Amino acid sequence: METSGNSHKKQKLSNAPENWGMQRATNVTYQAHHVSRNKRGQVVGTRGGFRGCTVWLSGLSGAGKTTVSMALEEYLVCHGIPCYTLDGDNIRQGLNKNLGFSPEDREENIRRIAEVARLFADAGLVCIASFISPYSRDRLNARKIHEAAGLPFFEVFVDAPLDVCEQRDVKGLYKRARAGEIRGFTGIDSEYEKPEAPELVLKTDSCNVNECIQQLIDLLQERDIVPVDASYEIKELYVQENKLDLAKADAETLPAVQIGKVDMQWVQVLAEGWATPLNGFMREREYLQCLHFDCLLDGGVINLSVPVVLPVSGSDKERLDGVTAAALVYEGRRVAILRNPEFYEHRKEERCARQWGTTCKDHPYIKMVMESGDWLVGGDLQVLDKISWSDGLDQYRLTPSELKQKFKEMNADAVFAFQLRNPVHNGHALLMQDTHKRLIERGYRRPVLLLHPLGGWTKDDDVPLGWRMRQHSAVLEEGVLNPESTIVAIFPSPMMYAGPTEVQWHCRARMVAGANFYIVGRDPAGMPHPDTGKDLYEPTHGAKVLTMAPGLITLEIVPFKVAAYNKVKRAMDFYDAKNHQDYDFISGTRMRKMAREGQNPPEGFMAPKAWTVLKEYYKSLEKA
Repeated sequence: METSGNSHKKQKLSNAPENWGMQRATNVTYQAHHVSRNKRGQVVGTRGGFRGCTVWLSGLSGAGKTTVSMALEEYLVCHGIPCYTLDGDNIRQGLNKNLGFSPEDREENIRRIAEVARLFADAGLVCIASFISPYSRDRLNARKIHEAAGLPFFEVFVDAPLDVCEQRDVKGLYKRARAGEIRGFTGIDSEYEKPEAPELVLKTDSCNVNECIQQLIDLLQERDIVPVDASYEIKELYVQENKLDLAKADAETLPAVQIGKVDMQWVQVLAEGWATPLNGFMREREYLQCLHFDCLLDGGVINLSVPVVLPVSGSDKERLDGVTAAALVYEGRRVAILRNPEFYEHRKEERCARQWGTTCKDHPYIKMVMESGDWLVGGDLQVLDKISWSDGLDQYRLTPSELKQKFKEMNADAVFAFQLRNPVHNGHALLMQDTHKRLIERGYRRPVLLLHPLGGWTKDDDVPLGWRMRQHSAVLEEGVLNPESTIVAIFPSPMMYAGPTEVQWHCRARMVAGANFYIVGRDPAGMPHPDTGKDLYEPTHGAKVLTMAPGLITLEIVPFKVAAYNKVKRAMDFYDAKNHQDYDFISGTRMRKMAREGQNPPEGFMAPKAWTVLKEYYKSLEKA
């Protein structure tokens, strides 16, 4: 926000718009652009269509204009809509540094800003202007500048009572104005003329930032600036409760397809909306887009890098040929209906070569693919009952919608996600703590960590989910991570060990659930090559691919920093090559060996209670 000036009351100037910024230069002719706005809209941003406009935020100092404007800018850019904020303080340090706060300078300040905003809007950007702009006439003239150019202009009154603004007083300006150190301060001894008919009023004393942003997005969607699909609605595939009895009765009459546990985990992924916007198991068109482009292309570029498919046998295909629907049966229960099924060949070797970059049959998931059916069946999925596993962990299996609600209840203004399939050691915790610190430094007030262990199928030598959840609870119990700003939940997807291809899936699924930052580690979703023992994927490629991957526009990638045990500090620390001799790189293999042998790691490597859980797990294997 810009500070107010040194004059008590605006002088009465002519309301004639031609007198506002009178033309002094002569012998100038407007040059028309060769590029139309429609053409410009095709190439500006990741979503086609011209969206140029100005959102003009006006209100008292401390009302929340800058907070709202920067949050709106972040939302729009993250959703592929080009946007830029013009902030009062920033403008007065550059373009308007030669202007003070006299009535004439204030008028000129707003005139210049309005003209610049018009240029931004004409270029196809959503321009957010965040200025006290206390006088109605100046705001009206800013609107007329846009109307004359045929550009939308939305006046937004950021309304907070004077006493609330004074209580906030982040810069201490109200205190100085009350003490007489600043004269002509808007709201104290200089008038603020409230907008009479703004397009929107934001009551920032009763609405939080997220609620204000939603009101602004609703306005921009109503005016066709923001496409409705930009909000990334979660598509759940559970049958509505009022139609459930009918659907269950229908399922009993349909031919059955038996599915296994991994298939059932994919049903849960689809049902809860993690694979939004899929309507069910992939049809051939979606499968080909996924396999060849790592994206769905119909309706915009949507990252989806792993096939979400249902293999069936040749005999199942023959039996179901021509049916309009089939019931999916798991462990004797009819759990879902697959409507309008479409069968296509399961070219397993091609799929594996593209998804994993190898066809090694000793790779655990590739082995399952090679042993699965020779056909894939896609179709619209209707899931009958909420999926649960009765393993004592269902309370952690939060859907994307439930997670979003949790974030809202915690008043989170940033959500950073950490995906893991291994126990948490203090190196992981260091990265999460560092991310939280950096978000606070960037101006976020309530960053929330989503600690999101993978809960589907994993290979035999990975620590089982139940033990991992006990270990994660011990980490929180010991205060290594702050329980008040952390949500622990289970991600239902199976683990495919497909490296950079799969890490895109992990990332985009958290994006659907509301995360806007994603921490990516070393060799994510990787494993040793079954034959050579070497890394199947180059360890840094996962992070590099994520920074380039299309369709991940609503979140920011937090790259992994190398952490190792600092023998001098007796703690996990970010690696400093200049002091290489101080560090001990404790590999996962070495960690598991210590746990199996009942040894304790160096002090500060892992929370003691968490290490005890790990030792108990490996001890249980000996008994088995």
